[in-house]
Amino acid sequence: MKLNVAALSIAGAILWGASVFLVTLANLAVPDYGVAFLNVVAALYPGYHVGAGFGALLIGTAYAVVDGAIGGALLGWLYNLVAVSTRDSAESESAGRRVQHRFGQHAH
Repeated sequence: MKLNVAALSIAGAILWGASVFLVTLANLAVPDYGVAFLNVVAALYPGYHVGAGFGALLIGTAYAVVDGAIGGALLGWLYNLVAVSTRDSAESESAGRRVQHRFGQHAH
């Protein structure tokens, strides 16, 4: 089974963007909320600063949407790459067993 890379990319963008948006929004309402998480976000995203107001909310969310989309696309692509090579390996092994069986070379 292959994953739809575009769908996984969109899902990653929505999930990660919403996470950063909601934690930043909660931090604006309650300044002690999510500080450790937001400090990590601030270390990764240039221009994002914890508690910097509505601008930080938009900057952090924009970075997170792009980051989530790229991460989702990479995850889907990597999964499909591994799934195809694993399936191809299993199919060639199965074909080898069919040939052995057809010519009477049963493995005991």
